[in-house]
Order: sequence, then C-alpha cells, then structure tokens
Amino acid sequence: METLNLIFMAIGLAMDTFAVSICKGMGHARMNWVNALKAGLIFGSFQAFMPLLGYWAGSRFQNQIESADHWIAFGLLGFIGGKMIVESFRHDKPMDCSFGFRSMFPLAIATSIDALAVGISLGFLQTNIVKAVILIGSVTFLFSFAGVKLGHVFGSRFSTKAELIGGVILVLIGVKIVLEHTQIL
Repeated sequence: METLNLIFMAIGLAMDTFAVSICKGMGHARMNWVNALKAGLIFGSFQAFMPLLGYWAGSRFQNQIESADHWIAFGLLGFIGGKMIVESFRHDKPMDCSFGFRSMFPLAIATSIDALAVGISLGFLQTNIVKAVILIGSVTFLFSFAGVKLGHVFGSRFSTKAELIGGVILVLIGVKIVLEHTQIL
C-alpha cells in the first residue's frame, strides 16, 4: 500500500479519536496542555498497537483466504466506515470530560477496534507494517492533541463532522482496494 493511501487511512482512523478529544476538550473551562498530551499519547499508542496485532493475525491466515482478501479488506473498512458515518449522526452520546485512566482506557480500546480490523486488512495486503504503525500512531497523536484544543476553543461544532469524514475516507479506501484487485482501476 502506497504512502499516500496509508496517510489517508491514518487520518480516517484518527477521526474517531479526534471527535472524542474534541468532546473531552469542550468540558474544561481552561485549556490543559497535559490533558491534550495525555489524550494524544493514549489514543496514539492504542491506534498504533492495534493494527500491529491485526496485521499479525491477518498475515497468519493469508494463505487460507488469499483469493478473497480484497473483499475482506473492503468489508472490514466498509463496515467500520459505515459505522462511523452512522455514529456521526447520533446526537444523544453522553459526554465524559475526565482524562483519568478509568475514562480514557475504555475510550482508547473502543476507538482502536477499527484499527485492529484495518491491521487485518494490512496483513492481507502485505503492507509495510512498521511504516503503517508509525503513521497511524503519529497521525492519531496529532489529531487527538489538536482535538482537545479545538474542543476547548470551538465546542461541539466539529466532532460529528470529523467522524463523518473519517468514515467516508475508510469506505473510499475499501472501494479503491476492491477496484484495484478486480483490475477496474
């Protein structure tokens, strides 16, 4: 997978943590840079680790399902992207503004499940996983860090749009993978 696709995938994966970080930043009267750093490190670490785990699983089973790997990648990315698109229209999500471990750990797991599935896809596509993990972790760190600041400054205007854009990006990458493997592109 070429670098530009990996960057777009990393941006798509980072959008859910970006949205969560905006929500976290909205709940504080003063900007706390330590909280922004904490959000970036926690979300970035989980988003980097989960694709590595998924890649390992995907590469172990590659020979058994090689003829359908592009459809599996499309299905996983389409499902995750579709879920993010649907979630972007839900306005009844409760907001927890704490940056404590009890609050951040479940969010880090929940927002990185999609990265696990993407890692499986990367295993099927024999992508350079080191490059992918570094890009995904770094982009997520930056988006999460910035999300806390933007949430503090702008409030709730951008959180649903970020999740919607991330979902659309993941669906489009899935479509591109299928088109490339079926030799339409």
